[in-house]
Amino acid sequence: MQENEKPHEDPNVLLTEVMKLNDELCSLIKKINKKNNEVTLANGQTISDAIAERAMLMKKRQTLNVISMNASQKDPRLTHAEIKMHTTVDIGAIQKEIDSLSQQFRNLDTQIQALNWTVDLDFE
Repeated sequence: MQENEKPHEDPNVLLTEVMKLNDELCSLIKKINKKNNEVTLANGQTISDAIAERAMLMKKRQTLNVISMNASQKDPRLTHAEIKMHTTVDIGAIQKEIDSLSQQFRNLDTQIQALNWTVDLDFE
């Protein structure tokens, strides 16, 4: 700010407030994590484990999607004298695996979301 001017808000008050909010956020995250370790899906899997599995399904899908996209690129040769590129992976099989992972992700996500609507987080 410029010399001889006052701030619109006291930075020390803002700093205290943000630190307090961070402590409250930490407390809330701990409660959510505790509840996620206690509550289970119909198959007996905890929500925490289901969230980790859901994240891995997405990561696998993203990895295969990158491979599929790169393998599907057209050969950019301008003349027949240039080096010809060949795809070394089965794009169809990879796409089927992407579809399977996507379906698994959606099914698991639906289970997690459904349970999230029925479980209360105690704010004691």
